[in-house]
Amino acid sequence: MEENFDLLVIGGGPGGYVCAIRAAQLGLKTGCIESRGTLGGTCLNIGCIPSKSLLNSSELFSKAKNNFANIGIETGNIKLNLKKMMTNKSKSVQILTKGVEFLFKKNKVTYIKGKGVLFSKNDVVVYQDGKKKSYKAKNIVIATGSSSSSLPGIKMDEKYIISSTEALSLEEVPKNLVVIGGGYIGLEMGSVWARLGSTVTVIEFLDHIIPGMDREISNEFEKILRKQGIKFELNSKVIKVKSNNNKVKVEFKNNKKNSNESLECDRVLVSVGRKPYTEGLNLSKIGVKKDDKGRIEVNKTFQTSVENIFAIGDVIKGPMLAHKAEEEGIAVAEILAGQSGHVNYDVIPGVIYTSPEVAAVGKTEEELKKLKINYKVGKFPFLANSRAKVNNESDGFVKILAESNTDKVLGVHIIGPHCGDMIAEMALAMEFGASSEDIARTCHAHPTHTEAIKEAALAVDKRPIHF
Repeated sequence: MEENFDLLVIGGGPGGYVCAIRAAQLGLKTGCIESRGTLGGTCLNIGCIPSKSLLNSSELFSKAKNNFANIGIETGNIKLNLKKMMTNKSKSVQILTKGVEFLFKKNKVTYIKGKGVLFSKNDVVVYQDGKKKSYKAKNIVIATGSSSSSLPGIKMDEKYIISSTEALSLEEVPKNLVVIGGGYIGLEMGSVWARLGSTVTVIEFLDHIIPGMDREISNEFEKILRKQGIKFELNSKVIKVKSNNNKVKVEFKNNKKNSNESLECDRVLVSVGRKPYTEGLNLSKIGVKKDDKGRIEVNKTFQTSVENIFAIGDVIKGPMLAHKAEEEGIAVAEILAGQSGHVNYDVIPGVIYTSPEVAAVGKTEEELKKLKINYKVGKFPFLANSRAKVNNESDGFVKILAESNTDKVLGVHIIGPHCGDMIAEMALAMEFGASSEDIARTCHAHPTHTEAIKEAALAVDKRPIHF
């Protein structure tokens, strides 16, 4: 028996499940196919959510152990119960995945468990536990997300040479951890284990960390992380990774010194990015085109080379971020319902949830220089922010980039406390085309960390009050 749908979404991650819910809200008969067994995708099950749980728990542990006594909170001997910390993480994930299932029921989305395979532009077969079932759909959205990448010649054994998935569930704190890759995921996971007691070394091919972020922020972030005890081998190319007798040897070439070096450790976390997950979908057979990086090609309305098949999230071009996928999911659902869904790619924030956090939206200085756009810079340090000072979290600064003639805000880059939340103000301001003067003339509550944003906006016009 075939079942007919107005829309079938393949993939139940942040892009897919949000797309399915919005489509159902707009009156489309919608089904969502997910092979994992739980909804929420990589983000909710083995990515963003569990990592934030461990980042929060490990930060509390580190503060209790190293900082509380300085402010008059004497706790005695602090002990780590890693098993309990992991149980707390898993419980949070379970509650949230069940929450998505509830939202499907509430919005009348049909949840289809199994692996979806396309057999024509309207036919999807779902395989589950040796059985298969056919479905028909007027429209199909591919939202299958991404998987961890590795380097040529490095095979992850999921025990000693691991991806972020295994790094979220280690049963003991590694004495020495090597992280290959100085991007978002590697630095977040490196921070977790460094706080819990690991000696962490990050090997990065480039001469700086967090590629793509504003270079001044990157340099400041590296300094802060070094101060926290994380070691860096920059401008270094990993040649070989081999495990033997419960140890792992990492061989790399330091390009600056032109010398071959090696490190021995207990675990190696390979964190060199992610790749689109499109395997086994039959895309080439039905004519869905991909680019040279394996991403599905789409037009401005997320339509693939097959007119009624759309794609969103990590399988298409753009930053591999859950909130970017969500925006695209909503846009596609609205387009299919005859509305004018769109995504403003110039105002998608990015956040690194370390301590301090790093957040950005819009253009970097390097991008503005490359585009030959004249701009002004306003900066304000958290050292001069009263709330940050009394909370003993004064590392970092706010940096606002505004167009020289119009004063329109083109980019905002923050390293400091709670900036993952603070960046939302700037994303909203940029969405409405705000100038730095608009922000400078907006009253910010005192004492708050957000006053640093107001002061940075004042600094664009060289008139900060408190610095």
